[in-house]
Amino acid sequence: MRSTSMSLEPGFRGVICASFGDTGDTAGRDTGDRPKYDLHFTSANPESLAELRSALERSCVGARLVLAGPAIDVHAASAAAQECGMVDEEITLLPDENSPWVVFCGHCHVGTTTTGVHGSVEVPCQGCGIVLATTDHFSRRLGGYLGYAAHAEEA
Repeated sequence: MRSTSMSLEPGFRGVICASFGDTGDTAGRDTGDRPKYDLHFTSANPESLAELRSALERSCVGARLVLAGPAIDVHAASAAAQECGMVDEEITLLPDENSPWVVFCGHCHVGTTTTGVHGSVEVPCQGCGIVLATTDHFSRRLGGYLGYAAHAEEA
């Protein structure tokens, strides 16, 4: 699902505002006198990320990106934007802090979706089943937090 306030012309230098799910709304975001291009997706699935990449490919240096919604979607879209050549200074992240987030297993490299307070949650890995302790180390490339064997010292 997509909604736009204007058509995106090649060479666009304004602000691309992408929101995800029910919580991500950038419609009221003030962009000053810069043109604004609104996108809304239900989630950061392959189709929506392809559409975001397409919009970024039509934009020029100087374009900015605002991402809002569940943390999983916001970080996946940010990783896609960085693959397109955008840098951190061009991207504003507005994740819903109460939404689920991803823990990546350092053993099997599978992402496990969870909720709770970062750094204080233990979750079973959806890949290898090992109980993971979470860290505050966030991978922008993977869009999630690093997990490690919670009880490795007891093995």
